Amino acid sequence: MTPARPDASHPETPRPEALRTEAPRADCHIDTDGRLTVRLAPLTADRPRLLLRQHPRKGRPEDPPRTADLEPTADGGRRAVLDPTPPLAEGRWDLCLLDGPGAPPVRLLPGLLDLRALLAGRDPDRTPEPLAVRIPYPTKDGFLALRTWLRPAHAEIDTLRLSGHTMTVRARLFGARITEGAEIRLIRRGQNRAVRTYTPSPEGTRGFSFTADYRDLLADRAADRDLWDVFLRPGPAGPRVRVGRLLDDVAQRKAIFVYPATPLDGATVRPYYTVDNDLALDVDGRALPG
Repeated sequence: MTPARPDASHPETPRPEALRTEAPRADCHIDTDGRLTVRLAPLTADRPRLLLRQHPRKGRPEDPPRTADLEPTADGGRRAVLDPTPPLAEGRWDLCLLDGPGAPPVRLLPGLLDLRALLAGRDPDRTPEPLAVRIPYPTKDGFLALRTWLRPAHAEIDTLRLSGHTMTVRARLFGARITEGAEIRLIRRGQNRAVRTYTPSPEGTRGFSFTADYRDLLADRAADRDLWDVFLRPGPAGPRVRVGRLLDDVAQRKAIFVYPATPLDGATVRPYYTVDNDLALDVDGRALPG
């Protein structure tokens, strides 16, 4: 079972405690096929529905809301089953109760989140494309939401090891295959864009590993703080693929998986996961720890 992990990055406006205690509570269960079951206690409404409403994304339109019937269960409760298809757009989705025609949506509270099936991982050769991921989680203000990803291709990190001034990553590729000429690309954000490339070591047609040297990122500093995103280009003609970790029960890794910073040449270098659970590197020359 998954304990409640508040998502510190979720930009919610705090609600009065009274609103939270009056809201219905929902249990969630995900099976090995990606089917999500949402269960509620008995409701007074005759035809309640479950509403999934996407959070606004900066500069991008919202996808239309999704609804599902909350059917009666043998114990008098209500249940909605959400099949893995059609997939939800990538982002964050609030789970709400519609308890009658014209009634305003009521956000649900998280109950028991049974996400054990997610811990088994996925086989790249047996996973439908595009890769679709859904993880129920409690938001910062205490409500229930879904974190979703929908990607044509993705490189899933299995292990990340630090040694001296290097970082070694072992990963599996979903939605594409490793071919001759594959490259790892570390791309610096911002106007002073730069690229550092490494040759991955293939492990079959889906697995690979690579080692990045922090000294390469310090050779041409652009600012007091540089952020580098990590991509895989599976072959000479292939699109860039983000390297990260999506396939377990952690909706937000950034505040949970914190790697140590390595002092090097007047700066510190630290790998981290972004708010989208993608891998990046932080080169910070503003101040070394005292």
